[in-house]
Amino acid sequence: MEVLASSSLSPIFTKPNKTNPNFSIQVKLWVTQPPKIVKASNFRYGRTRSNKQRSNATNPGFVLVCNRFLCVIERNDRRKLSGKVMMKSSVNFRQNLSAALVRLVSVLLVSSISVVTTDSPSWGLSEENLLFLEAWRTIDRAYIDKTFNGQSWFRYRETALRNEPMNNREETYMAIKKMVATLDDPFTRFLEPGKFKSLRSGTQGAVTGVGLSIGYPAASDGSPAGLVVISAAPGGPASRAGISPGDVIQEIDKTTTQPMTIYDAAQMLQGPEGSTVELAIRSGPETRLLTLTRERVSVNPVKSRLCELPGSGSNSPKIGYIKLTTFNQNASSAVREAIETLRGNNVNAFVLDLRDNSGGSFPEGIEIAKFWLDKGVIVYICDSRGVRDIYDTDGSNAIATSEPLAVLVNKGTASASEILAGALKDNKRALVYGEPTYGKGKIQSVFELSDGSGLAVTVARYETPAHTDIDKVGVTPDHPLPKSFPKDEEAFCGCLKDPTAACYLNQGLLFSR
Repeated sequence: MEVLASSSLSPIFTKPNKTNPNFSIQVKLWVTQPPKIVKASNFRYGRTRSNKQRSNATNPGFVLVCNRFLCVIERNDRRKLSGKVMMKSSVNFRQNLSAALVRLVSVLLVSSISVVTTDSPSWGLSEENLLFLEAWRTIDRAYIDKTFNGQSWFRYRETALRNEPMNNREETYMAIKKMVATLDDPFTRFLEPGKFKSLRSGTQGAVTGVGLSIGYPAASDGSPAGLVVISAAPGGPASRAGISPGDVIQEIDKTTTQPMTIYDAAQMLQGPEGSTVELAIRSGPETRLLTLTRERVSVNPVKSRLCELPGSGSNSPKIGYIKLTTFNQNASSAVREAIETLRGNNVNAFVLDLRDNSGGSFPEGIEIAKFWLDKGVIVYICDSRGVRDIYDTDGSNAIATSEPLAVLVNKGTASASEILAGALKDNKRALVYGEPTYGKGKIQSVFELSDGSGLAVTVARYETPAHTDIDKVGVTPDHPLPKSFPKDEEAFCGCLKDPTAACYLNQGLLFSR
């Protein structure tokens, strides 16, 4: 008998069989791969009545089938192998088979011990290795696609620890970036400590920069290379310079943005107050070079206004206008305060303006949806296996469920804004006006690693209450808005009051289905 056990981590074992030279076994153990069922390629034994029959025998009769730790015998002539058939086998065959199995089990036991001791690296792990493993484990637990873009995530870990240089922090960061890049997901990114801090500051009350929210151009919209502007903070340096949603940032300080991530760009756009940054901005066919001065942009997420329309005395219609610019940590409390203030002024209806709101904190979006709904599903969270979680409301947090509501959106409405708009539309709580939204239907969670760096990981996708997957499609509005419809609260009221204005919108039609 000859037994061959081979792998990249185990030695080769050979054992000759002196009892029957025509009886041999070959077993391959693949230690670094998941267990596979393989057939021994040269197991031969035939019960024949003559030497001539034996020499002409082409059917070996039995096949030894092995997995990682166990071998069993089965017939390969498609006849059922039972205990009775085995009992009728010749004594010589049983003796040969017993001797073969004893030796095989002995070798497999030795190989199994080798497998156990080589499943994890035998060398000591350095601090850099441990940081890499921390990043690997974070993605392993949180990432939405459990096929990891069609690769063996465990095998990648083993290969990277053996082959990727991790002698210092810079090399370790490069190894983590290389690992993340294999997922081919632009929203799952590794963030060095500085970039991680910049990302977190975007959900705080203020940031020093030029007041831009940016994203990746849709692959099919024919946009020029670069990063697309989702929104410009009202009153910020970018807004005052005339930068609008849909414009493309082609260069930042003469560095092309074509291979740049949004996190790299965000770090370059932010900087000390009073410093300048040069941008190459493409608007349609025109490219402009702009020099903007960074300043502390106050991220006050809500502006509101009471619009009193022409009418007779106390019956004059009153519209409560609320503009929500971002979902930071203050968003839900600011919206609640605006609703309560306007309701205190006896408004007849509300307009919620989500135009150029690029999103932000997912939980804040959920809380704001609860203000307007007495019950219903807000959003479905889905992974590769279907619905994973349901966010809904029972009305316990509702404060404005009876007044008519209109929601304004545009192509700068993204992420958490789309969740909110989709929830209000599908629950028939509001009419949506404007243009199709940005279409970011993926949800990321941000994880901090032990050295202050971090990972933004795509953990799920979402569907609206009507099970609409809006990724790369967006929320479709019920009605368009006039092209000249303004984005500030002062001009908004004028468009409802003056029937001769190009932006005029009849308030009776605004809330009518």
